[in-house]
Amino acid sequence: MDSNAPAAGFLYWVGASTVAYLALRLSYSLISAIRVWGMGHEAEVGPALGEWAVVTGSTDGIGKSYAEELAKRGMKIVLISRSQEKLKEVANEIREKFKVETKTIAVDFGSVDIYKKIQADLAGLQIGVLVNNVGMSYEYPEYFLDIPDLDNTINKLININIFSVCKMTQLVLPGMLERSKGAILNISSASGMYPVPLLAVYSATKAFVHFFSQCLHAEYRSKGVFVQSVLPFFVATKLAKIRKPTFDKPSSETFVKSAIKTVGIQTSTNGYPVHSIMGWIIHLMPLWLSMKISMSVNKGLRASYMKKTKKT
Repeated sequence: MDSNAPAAGFLYWVGASTVAYLALRLSYSLISAIRVWGMGHEAEVGPALGEWAVVTGSTDGIGKSYAEELAKRGMKIVLISRSQEKLKEVANEIREKFKVETKTIAVDFGSVDIYKKIQADLAGLQIGVLVNNVGMSYEYPEYFLDIPDLDNTINKLININIFSVCKMTQLVLPGMLERSKGAILNISSASGMYPVPLLAVYSATKAFVHFFSQCLHAEYRSKGVFVQSVLPFFVATKLAKIRKPTFDKPSSETFVKSAIKTVGIQTSTNGYPVHSIMGWIIHLMPLWLSMKISMSVNKGLRASYMKKTKKT
C-alpha cells in the first residue's frame, strides 16, 4: 500500500491540475464571450477613422455586406472587384440606400500587375478602413495533384488569397500611420485555423492571412492601427455554394453585423457566436482528430461532386 502512495499522489495532482486548467480555460472563454457578445459593445468603426472604406471582392457575399455596414455607419465606400457591371450596380445601391459617396475600381486580383492602377485610383483618399475580402477556393475538395488546371489554380489562389492582402495593405497602411488611426480587416477562414486535407492550397493561403494579420497587429497597434483576422466557418454565400441561411450558417449580412462588433476587442475572431463555439471546440481537439474529421467530410463532399458530375 505504502509503495503505491507516491504514484497515486502523482496521478491525483496530474488529474487535479488538468481539471483546474480546463476550468480556467472554460472560465476565460465564457468571460471573453460575455465581453464580446453579451455586453452590447459597438465597435468604433466609422468616419472617425477616416472618410473612406476600401473593400475588395465587394459585389457579393461577405464583401458586399461589409461595404453596406460601413456605409450605414457613414463611411464613403471604394468597391474593388472584377466586374464593372456588378460594381456599378452595387455602388448605385449603396449610394441610394445610405446616401454616401461611392467609387469603383474594376480589376482582376488573379493578376499581379493591377496595383499601380489601384494606387492611382486611391490617391488622395483618406482611408480609415480596409477590408481585404477578395478570395478564391476550390470548385470541390480534391487531392492536390488531381486539382483541375493545377498550375493556373495555384497561381490564382496565391495571387487572390495572399498577394492581394499584402499589396493592398502596402498601399493603404502608410496613410493610416500618418494619421495614427485605421483598421485593416483581413477575411481569412476557419480553414486557416488548422490544416484541411483536400483543400490544401486554400487552407494554407488562409493560414497565411491569419498569421500575417496577427504579425501586423503586433507591429502597428501601438501606432494606432488595428489589424484583425476574421475566420468564419460556413456563411450562406455564392462562394460557399450555400443558398439558405441556417442557425450555424448565417447570411453574410447577419455575419458581418456580428463580426464588426469585435473590431477593437478581438484581433482574431470567428465573427459569429455559433462560429466562436465551433472554433473553441476545434482548439480543444488534438490536431490529428480535427484533420481526420475534415478529411472524412471532404472525402464525402468530393464523392458527392463526382457523382453529380459523373466523374470517376
